[in-house]
Amino acid sequence: MTTAKPAVDRAVGNTPVLWIEDPLTGPPHGFWAKLEGFNPGGMKDRPALHMVARARERGDLADGAPIVESTSGTLGLGLALAGIVHGHPVTLVTDPGMEPIVRRMLTAHGTRVDLVTEPHPAGGWQQARRDRVRRLLDEQPGAWCPDQYNNPDNVDAYAGLADELATQLGRIDVLVCSVGTGGHSAGVFRVLSRYFPQLRMIGVDTIGSTIFGQPATTRLMRGLGSSIHPRNVDYAAFDEVHWVAPHEAVWTCRRLAATHHATGGWSVGAVALVAGWAARTEGPDVRVAAVFPDGPQRYFDTVYNDEYCAAQGLLGQRPTAPATIDDPAERVVTSWTRCRKVVDPA
Repeated sequence: MTTAKPAVDRAVGNTPVLWIEDPLTGPPHGFWAKLEGFNPGGMKDRPALHMVARARERGDLADGAPIVESTSGTLGLGLALAGIVHGHPVTLVTDPGMEPIVRRMLTAHGTRVDLVTEPHPAGGWQQARRDRVRRLLDEQPGAWCPDQYNNPDNVDAYAGLADELATQLGRIDVLVCSVGTGGHSAGVFRVLSRYFPQLRMIGVDTIGSTIFGQPATTRLMRGLGSSIHPRNVDYAAFDEVHWVAPHEAVWTCRRLAATHHATGGWSVGAVALVAGWAARTEGPDVRVAAVFPDGPQRYFDTVYNDEYCAAQGLLGQRPTAPATIDDPAERVVTSWTRCRKVVDPA
């Protein structure tokens, strides 16, 4: 008698939504948050499984062939899951900024973690990781890279998330999404705008990111932002962009935890801050929805560590409202700032 392999991928999707209000919005305002931290590894379980499945269908990824990818953490957890489901060894290239707990969990899930030690002089850690991925692919005939930054399957993977949101909320007027690879913002907006043609989207980036035309600098926050220009970013879909600083994300994450018992990491803090602002400033009949990409588990040594946050100067600074600039090139932003002009810097 044989035992069927557990279909752990069935645990991905159908995540809940939660109504968020005080202290981020003030009564009677609020917004709906899609809690992607209820997936086994977070939101990027969706594209990891989808990209691997599509590559196998096309014949780009043979049975048992290696998967090699660059990651700062969440996609790595998703690819570890996809490797287990489909029977592929997984090598993940990361850098010293990855939280130790994530590195340990990736190893526990059976992946090989390859650490780059020097940033690229122009493209930073991301480009250094991508260069290492290319070398590893050359060394392993038959190995496949999902290339999350440019793979259109990354965008298509979020159709299910959008369908769930449409069913759960019935109407959405404003969507708030963090932007890193550009996959989930492009994919969710593409499908939701078919349900709701008047939908507007606000992008949330980190200071020090080059995605929306700011200069690339050293970034403390992981999971959003980029030192390169991913082709999956759908610039035309955004009505405006907000840049958020680490201390502002930390304050928001901790307030969410204390008031709603639902929180997450850097991206969640940044998105919740901006979604709360949108809920306050839009009309009372405007329905705002935000995607929370993960939960708090991987951030115990950073966002939720008092010693770490104190050493980085991240405590005791409550954000109030964003500054406004008319053009991304107007000045380098160092704290919460919004811009209605969205251009592709590439």
